[in-house]
Amino acid sequence: MSRFTSLLFAAALVLSSAAPAQSPYTSSAGQNAPMEAVRVRSVDKEGKVTEHVEQRAPQRDGYGNAQGNQHDLAVDGAFEGQTIAVLHLYVDPTFDFSLPKAALKEKGFSVYRWVNQPPSPRELEAALAKACQLWVISDSTRKLNEEHLAIIKRFFESGRGVYIWGDNEPYYADANALGQALLGVTMSGNLMGDQVVNLQKTEGGKTVGVRRGHLLTTGLEFLYEGITIATIQPNEVLQPLVYGSAGNYVAGFFDKGGKRAIFDGGFTRLYNKWDTAGTARYVKNAAAWLTNAERFGDRVVSANLKKK
Repeated sequence: MSRFTSLLFAAALVLSSAAPAQSPYTSSAGQNAPMEAVRVRSVDKEGKVTEHVEQRAPQRDGYGNAQGNQHDLAVDGAFEGQTIAVLHLYVDPTFDFSLPKAALKEKGFSVYRWVNQPPSPRELEAALAKACQLWVISDSTRKLNEEHLAIIKRFFESGRGVYIWGDNEPYYADANALGQALLGVTMSGNLMGDQVVNLQKTEGGKTVGVRRGHLLTTGLEFLYEGITIATIQPNEVLQPLVYGSAGNYVAGFFDKGGKRAIFDGGFTRLYNKWDTAGTARYVKNAAAWLTNAERFGDRVVSANLKKK
């Protein structure tokens, strides 16, 4: 085992007692503001050369987040051969999913997508048998029937990740149906966002920002909230991930009993102002986390990583 792989494995053991033999995570996993190890060489007055390693802040992008894919949650190519199934039920000519697809490809994911209408329940079930996770982007009217929901629930109960995306009213019809079925949670409302939020803090009774110290927010100190967004109705099942600039609960996650899901009221992040703070990294982190590598281990880690 190489020194690099050994470091990844050690970091994974800290993060989870059920870590896989080969961790797909980078050394930045779980750090919002990661540091970089830099080897420094110096020469004294007598010409003696010494070297030591210093921890330094990395270069930052134009929004203040650490620059470089090495500060994402997962190593590039770690999920080669893994497929994300996407039920893209909301239709907009400017939203072709090309930007998220390109970002996800960096980590090795391929994308299989249905647009506007879902497949038959039988076709969906067959496709999910080959997928590591499912993303559902809701429209304003229900398009998933009860049989679809039952299939997705079985997929979720098996430990495969589910990302449920809604947006401002009324674009959360299937998000709420699925959120209720899986997590007992819904979203509502229509708030203007269009702001970048920082790390989470509470002032004057209002909480704003991105959760600190979680795998999902690795390398993220600043994140664009979306344009017009919905608000999640809190329950005891979902844990808050992002609070918007208005103090509204925008995104939450579930991580219990070997199952993982994300419930999000701001799908405009996937195509509007994509190059604003943190979106590409967040999308990559979410997909890496939803593979549930701590549970499924080598079954979701690329052979490319195992060779390192």
